[in-house]
Amino acid sequence: MAAVTDRIHTLLRPPRPVGIEVVTDPVRRRAIGIEIAIVLTLTFGLSGASSALSLLEDALRPGGIGGQTVALNQSTSANEYIDLARQLLSATRLFAIAALAVYLVYRSGVALHRAGITRRPTRIDLAWGAGLAAGIGIPGLGLYLVARALNFNAQVLPSDLTETWWRLPMLVVSAIGNSAAEEFLVVAYLITRLRQLGWSENRSLLASALLRGSYHLYQGLGGGLGNVVMGLVYGRFFQLTRRTWPLVIGHALIDTVAFVGYALLRDHLTWLT
Repeated sequence: MAAVTDRIHTLLRPPRPVGIEVVTDPVRRRAIGIEIAIVLTLTFGLSGASSALSLLEDALRPGGIGGQTVALNQSTSANEYIDLARQLLSATRLFAIAALAVYLVYRSGVALHRAGITRRPTRIDLAWGAGLAAGIGIPGLGLYLVARALNFNAQVLPSDLTETWWRLPMLVVSAIGNSAAEEFLVVAYLITRLRQLGWSENRSLLASALLRGSYHLYQGLGGGLGNVVMGLVYGRFFQLTRRTWPLVIGHALIDTVAFVGYALLRDHLTWLT
């Protein structure tokens, strides 16, 4: 019984990790705060504000939030090669965000492995990633359907790309780019830097989860809430295991199944609307 109680306590209040010291120098603390503000503004912070405005706009439109349609991957040009180039640029931006997160953790003086960042994933990371994908993806689909039924969520089209020879590979690249950018920056980078400011594990977890939920609000209240829950689960997993790759793998699997599966089976998935 005591062992179970200890595990529950660790799950609810995980200990601070060894090797990440709290910065006490006022000048360095101010620099970290400014860095976080700039990074989030240039990446997902403004996306969160824009998504909140989109949610408000949809709520004011005829039909409300449930009457709107959102496409996650859209063609941007009638010329397929220009469209491909723009899709690649969009994916490159996502990978650059992931690289920026890793670089800033490195420059902070924290050993990368302390932030759960290693050169490559292991077999254990792959197994954990598959488990996280199943644990989040299936309930997430259920939440989406409930939110749609309650008119709290827009109709989400995972793929609206023109049928071209590069469509499916590009969807996979986009899925990996999304997962890398979000998990390395919103989880590994943000939680690590907040730890250096002395934030508690629960407080930094909540900040990370709310940020994740904010930039998904364009999908509706269901999308925002579902991603907050995902952020809480993924963030806590990171805090307990100090592993980032399972988050990236799990997220990439969820998005790949959604993007590619919808592109191939959209005529048979009318029940999702």
